Amino acid sequence: MIKKRYLTIIVLLFCSNLLFAQEAPSPFAWGGGADQQDLSFGFSFSYVSTYFKILKNPDWRSPFLDKQNGNAPVTSDLNSLSSPNSPGFAVGFLTRYRITEHLEARITPSLIFADRQLSYVYANPSDNVKKSVQSTTVDFPLLLKLKSDRLGNFRAYLLGGVKYSYAIGAKKSDAEAALLDKTVKTVSGYASYEAGLGCDIYFEYFKMSPEIKLSNSMGNVLVPENQPFSAPISKLSLHTLMFSLYFE
Repeated sequence: MIKKRYLTIIVLLFCSNLLFAQEAPSPFAWGGGADQQDLSFGFSFSYVSTYFKILKNPDWRSPFLDKQNGNAPVTSDLNSLSSPNSPGFAVGFLTRYRITEHLEARITPSLIFADRQLSYVYANPSDNVKKSVQSTTVDFPLLLKLKSDRLGNFRAYLLGGVKYSYAIGAKKSDAEAALLDKTVKTVSGYASYEAGLGCDIYFEYFKMSPEIKLSNSMGNVLVPENQPFSAPISKLSLHTLMFSLYFE
């Protein structure tokens, strides 16, 4: 009789363990099922830091001469020409296509709000000036994402690809402006190459991906003009650092 009681208790304990094991939650979050689909969508918010890489003309230090005013110098000698980092932000969308378990293609169109600056320091300090290059662009990146194996609710990845950027919004004409009121102009559209890294973090109903990415424009984005602030420059290229949060 005693043996039967012990046997009954053991059976009950065994059954209860099976029951709790079936009801216990999985250690892997579902992530909204994004990884279970070949095609999925999302959105992003980004912080942007950008500046120009400047290639100067050989005579970039020389003062600009006003030919319509007897070659009178408009400025003093130029001591330095630089482009400080300028902050901005972006919002975008994500379309993801799974190629293999560890490789996917991504299109992430974004609207970028970021002004760039050029700083001119002259021999005469009163001539010093900063020129803003106002720009709101639409970016169309096409990227490949190489993913690691999933470790719990975490997965690291690398990505790289190209993008095309197009400036939108009306640009004010300065054709009638005085020489010292001229602005530096850049092309409306240009291509860039991009590379970055990030990680996928899985939650119950969605996946979040913090990501850091660098991009550099290809070719010359400067529109050459014979005016004090464009004449010293031979070539401008755009360098951008972007920190993004993707939700999928």
